[in-house]
Amino acid sequence: MSETYKVEKEYNNARFDRWFKQKVLNIPQSLLEKLTRKSKIKINKKKIKTSYRVKTDDNVELFDLKNLKEAIRSNKIKYKPSKKEKSLYEDFIIEDNDNFLVINKPQGMPVQSGTKSFKNIIDILKDTKYFIDTKPFIVHRLDKETSGILIIAKNREYAQLFTSLFRIRKIHKTYIAVTQGSISNKINKLEDDLITYDKNKKTIQKAISNIKVLKKNSDYSLVELNPITGRKHQLRKQLYNIGNPIVGDDKYYIRKYNKINYKNNLLMLHAIKIKFMINNIKYNFKAKYNEKFEDFLKKNF
Repeated sequence: MSETYKVEKEYNNARFDRWFKQKVLNIPQSLLEKLTRKSKIKINKKKIKTSYRVKTDDNVELFDLKNLKEAIRSNKIKYKPSKKEKSLYEDFIIEDNDNFLVINKPQGMPVQSGTKSFKNIIDILKDTKYFIDTKPFIVHRLDKETSGILIIAKNREYAQLFTSLFRIRKIHKTYIAVTQGSISNKINKLEDDLITYDKNKKTIQKAISNIKVLKKNSDYSLVELNPITGRKHQLRKQLYNIGNPIVGDDKYYIRKYNKINYKNNLLMLHAIKIKFMINNIKYNFKAKYNEKFEDFLKKNF
């Protein structure tokens, strides 16, 4: 038994895997690749790869996937935020216009749901007044424990635009972090070959960040960071590599430092500024620290 779908105009030139996960079924990438490899999914009666760029009115045909879809959907529990949770986000809005939203993401909240995350920002925002007749498009991410500026596009056009701007490094982000130990003022750039593993596949990526020491003492350093590249956990890994991990980081830490600082449920990393230009209009946004972050700074500097 087969099912057919037509690709909508708004998805023209989008990757097939992204279209499929948004419009048909959100399944693991490995499973989707297996289905296309076995010709369980065809487009215009032809076998395709998950990287295929769909076109408006492409005919997508699924073969014998009904049972799989029902099994996954029955096991998947969607997060439904309360009215109170939705209203709380009014306090975090920095910018709201027709094409994108800028928020000050709270610490401890993931951007989207995952295997270890249920409650998330996207599910909270998607049914609010900010996304009437549209939906949130993720254009970049912050770690669950990182607070600060997050851009969320309101349409596919701006989602693709922001993705392009990030790729060509035309969006400039500034972070503030408190690290363990005293960092030398002579260090102004961090350059690393960061290693990541995905299902035992080793990947090495170049990572570059600018760093400026704002304040320091024998216990801590307050630094300003400007990532040039955008690697997963880039700033956290780079500061760990120079022997000065971020306070509160329970993944990249050095045992010689006070253990209490890894158990305070507060990663001292905050995305404080972001700036970019669209259609000759300059945008420059800033996000305040949360109270816990501010209290830590007052007590230690």
